[in-house]
Amino acid sequence: MIHSLQFRLILAFILVIVVTIGAVFFFVARSTWIQIRQYEQYIIEGQVNRATFILSRYYLSNYSWVGVQPLIEQLATYGEERIVLTNPQDIVIADSQQNLIGESYQRDDGVPLYLPIITISPSGQSLPSQSSEYLFGTVYITSQRSPDALAILLSNTINRYLLWGAALAIAIALILTFILSRRILSPIRTLGNTARKLGKGDFSQRVRIKDRGEVGELAKTFNSMADDLERTEKLRRNMVADIAHELRTPLSNVSGYLEAIRDEVIKPEPSTIASLSEEVDLLSRLVDDLQELALADAGELKLNRQSEDITQLIQQAVKAVQTKVLAKGLEINVDITANLSSVNIDYQRISQVLRNLLENAIKHTPNGGKITVSAVQQESFIRVNVEDDGEGIPAEDLPNMFERFYRVDKSRTRHAGGSGLGLTIAKRLVESHGGTISVQSELGKGSCFSFTLPASI
Repeated sequence: MIHSLQFRLILAFILVIVVTIGAVFFFVARSTWIQIRQYEQYIIEGQVNRATFILSRYYLSNYSWVGVQPLIEQLATYGEERIVLTNPQDIVIADSQQNLIGESYQRDDGVPLYLPIITISPSGQSLPSQSSEYLFGTVYITSQRSPDALAILLSNTINRYLLWGAALAIAIALILTFILSRRILSPIRTLGNTARKLGKGDFSQRVRIKDRGEVGELAKTFNSMADDLERTEKLRRNMVADIAHELRTPLSNVSGYLEAIRDEVIKPEPSTIASLSEEVDLLSRLVDDLQELALADAGELKLNRQSEDITQLIQQAVKAVQTKVLAKGLEINVDITANLSSVNIDYQRISQVLRNLLENAIKHTPNGGKITVSAVQQESFIRVNVEDDGEGIPAEDLPNMFERFYRVDKSRTRHAGGSGLGLTIAKRLVESHGGTISVQSELGKGSCFSFTLPASI
């Protein structure tokens, strides 16, 4: 469970939510505390201004402090403060708590009262008077409640709502995360289930996901891989069947001849021995081709590379098949660009590739047809083309032309159509030299097989 992607997604979302809400909680709480303290300071300043204004008006009305004690008590009750009023000699005239009257009282946070202008200062500070014509008293105001009480009360209330909001947000986020994670992971689970069935050999499995994002691209790639696997598996089965067929036919012939000789049905005459030798040669060539293909697939094919003239190689290959060309009444042309770069190749291997392509062209070109062999340089590669105007290849067969044992005409025998390994071996030989091989064809108009080789630098 803890290793599932859904659990990790939910955990990641929770961590993000907690960190986000924690950061919001911290900054909101800090900002609230500062704003509340500023508001408290503003309230205290207002209370000081109010008290000094009322006391100044009282003195200006009576020109004495007689009877001011009830007013001081009333002001203190209204603002939940202790107010002490002293005369210019710092003797307490009035005290909201009535226990300092008549005593000397000296502090540095009082607000002096002057005539005719009253100076008002914040609590805890003493501001210079704008006019000092006459000092008629000093007011000392002390708050009876904790300076942080309001801030703590409001902060606790705000924090409590923030916590409830955070809990609600986390609960909603968990529900949404669970729903979203299921939607996100559903196609991945589908891919996993399909992959398991595919791994068990059911190559018909495909995923049907309509997502247009990365998951959709993954599904398309998966289906493409499944198509390739199905095609490869089909070719593998066909290859096994073809190998069995290719081996069975000559072995059956050899076995039949030997059985007939043993039963004295036929005599071991030279013609019989020649037939047996021909079947054995066919078996030997098939085994050699399979071995060569296996070495090429494993990357263990030994190449004797040397700098060679591709023009000379082409001319030698054309000369080697000239007898077959004349016997079939074909025309063969060679068109080679002048001053081609040399190529670093295994001469025998590339000759084998070219002869294979030429023999295929001869085989599939009707009497009186034409074959053209050309070579051109394309930047750092030499491209060799073998083109004929023969029967052509159906479009549906083109992707499989270089597969093992693949024949366009399934009715052709191994004597007429070969073993089906020639083009596959040619592809591996060209690729082992760092080149590529391809085919272009149109049914009824001919084919063009091309391969490239890196030019020597």
